[in-house]
Amino acid sequence: MVARQQTLRDRQVASLGKILNLNHLPSSTSTDGHDSAAANGLIPQSTPVLKSDGDPIWKVLVFDDLGRDVISSVLRVNDLRGFGVTIHLNINAQRHPIPDVPALYLLEPTAANLNLINVDLAKSLYADAYINFLSSIPRPLMEDFAAKIAETGTAESVSQMYDQYLNFIVSEPDLFSLGMGKDTYWALNSPKATDEEIDVLVDKTVSGLFSVVVTMGSMPIIRSPRGGPAEMIAAKLDRKLRDHILNSKDNLFSKHGQRSSSATNTSSRPVLVVVDRNVDLIPMLSHSWTYQSLVHDVLKMHLNRITVETLVDAENPSKGKTRRAYDLNSNDFFWTRNAGIPFPQVAEDIDTELTKYKDDAAEVTRKTGVSSIDDLNETGSSASHLKAAITLLPELRERKAILDMHMNIATALLEGIKSRQLDNFFQIEESITKQTKAQMLELLNDAEKGKEPLDKLRLFIIWFLSTEQEVSRAEMDRFEEALTRAGADITALTYVKRVRDETRMTMMTSVPSQPTLPSSDSNIFRGFSSISNRLTDRLGAGALGTNFENLISGVKNFLPANKDITITKIVESLMDPASASSSAIAKTEDYLYFDPRSANARGTMPGAPSSRQGQQSGSGTFGPGSNATFGQRRQGFTEAIIFTVGGGSMDEYGNLQDWAHRTSAAQGAGGPRRRIVYGSNEIVNAEDFVGVAARLGTESG
Repeated sequence: MVARQQTLRDRQVASLGKILNLNHLPSSTSTDGHDSAAANGLIPQSTPVLKSDGDPIWKVLVFDDLGRDVISSVLRVNDLRGFGVTIHLNINAQRHPIPDVPALYLLEPTAANLNLINVDLAKSLYADAYINFLSSIPRPLMEDFAAKIAETGTAESVSQMYDQYLNFIVSEPDLFSLGMGKDTYWALNSPKATDEEIDVLVDKTVSGLFSVVVTMGSMPIIRSPRGGPAEMIAAKLDRKLRDHILNSKDNLFSKHGQRSSSATNTSSRPVLVVVDRNVDLIPMLSHSWTYQSLVHDVLKMHLNRITVETLVDAENPSKGKTRRAYDLNSNDFFWTRNAGIPFPQVAEDIDTELTKYKDDAAEVTRKTGVSSIDDLNETGSSASHLKAAITLLPELRERKAILDMHMNIATALLEGIKSRQLDNFFQIEESITKQTKAQMLELLNDAEKGKEPLDKLRLFIIWFLSTEQEVSRAEMDRFEEALTRAGADITALTYVKRVRDETRMTMMTSVPSQPTLPSSDSNIFRGFSSISNRLTDRLGAGALGTNFENLISGVKNFLPANKDITITKIVESLMDPASASSSAIAKTEDYLYFDPRSANARGTMPGAPSSRQGQQSGSGTFGPGSNATFGQRRQGFTEAIIFTVGGGSMDEYGNLQDWAHRTSAAQGAGGPRRRIVYGSNEIVNAEDFVGVAARLGTESG
């Protein structure tokens, strides 16, 4: 049986487990990861390290904002307790002394954080300090920190200090962000951003990518287009990796077992593709139809947390709504299976799972002789009843809670879809290049076709970036007038018009292999219809009420066309050039090639001017990374890390995963399985990206 591939999340959870165990290796796990139970966000056998007398070492966890985001995205409070963490606190919050308990710090190596640690040590706030930096601490800061603890005489209180290389946030199995905020795109494209600000941003990006590569445990081949931030980041990362190998006797890549033995074999190593956001802006704006993309767009998911409004009383809507927050943990079987699935199929799967839950619950109640699964409790059931249900009851209740949560999420999504007519926008965007100027103008002027101005603005920008028709100044004025009448802020168009020529040169459109047609009216959201008919019987409290049937009426049920977007075509041309289209290969033929382990494919530090979007580096045709052979440019890969500089899209992540699964399946059972890790400085939703573009439009207007 083929072993399950370890995801980036698996590896980060394993690293965090070691940190929580005071950097002792868990006896039940290896250095490379953890077993399948850990994929649920729960570290298996998380027994805390013990004192000499056999008692657990209870500890306080202190983190900064990034440390909090790193941990909260993959672990739960129960996981922390399993490792003896009794309290977790932000380093910037007011904290009271707990002198008998050691403190475990997980934070960025900044001067401010180090000063706060020094204050803690001077006040003897905790017993001992176990300091874990999310990235490598710069030598000047290390020397200054050492001088201060020597001055205060608190050196004996520092038990450990490690660089952990975990300054990235994993929100899906192979999706990460560097937590740098939505304004990263603005800084890279704004004329007001200074070279010093851009250099700081680039260095932080390089540090985050270095940590991702270290966590994955394999030295990559780096590919990037010429010019712009992508080349700057690729060249600096190449130099950082190269320097690490040369200057470290026992480097970080020699600790990953068999993977290091084949380090010189490029076919067994991943390819790291660094591209600028302007290679394709459409995924940042598009209306998607998959579950995770809709949740990200409509419900503004952030760090796997969703806040939805639910009725206080489903039978009496006049009582108003209440806000509820949900965390999509990796132990959520339904999300794991359906995140990348089109929404209509998700509806059908909810119905299937509800049927399965009802049957399983009925079987338990039949065996125990009670009328309802809720009657199974220690006080009201006999010992024989409890014995029969003890293995199934916890799992059934967890399934019920997960399905109840997804029903509420699905209801909130349906309300958004129907009120904003997102199904219509998605269907138009599937064939956007076929839309004429007259059709677009008619849609923008029609008050009944979408009542959210931002949706119309997004649709128009997508059409404007995709169409091959020339748009005259007079025609653009009419489009802008129509958008203004609809209530849209058209400031972003000023910037979009400026970058249109650049993005049109790099975008690669594809024609859907199948038309996107709605099903017949009798089949509209069949899954949700069947759920609503029996919902009260199945979920009891928290039922969504009879209004659910009215909510789904009129929403179209169709499946998205099978097509690859620009970033996927770029990846295909670099991972599988034998199957890629000639146009895609032509676009990536000139990509730079860096191999940190090779003396030939060397990279040098590019000059500061290349850090600007759209500016060419001064390296010229024969600069760093440009001397790759034809064989190097045409080699294939089974594993890739894709990084978009300036902002990432949930649509791109989903499209890349679809391509990887589709092409792996085509290889057959014995063929190689492709794996793609996708990341960016920040995963940004469409509303936030339009806001950043509007800010740039104001500056360039």
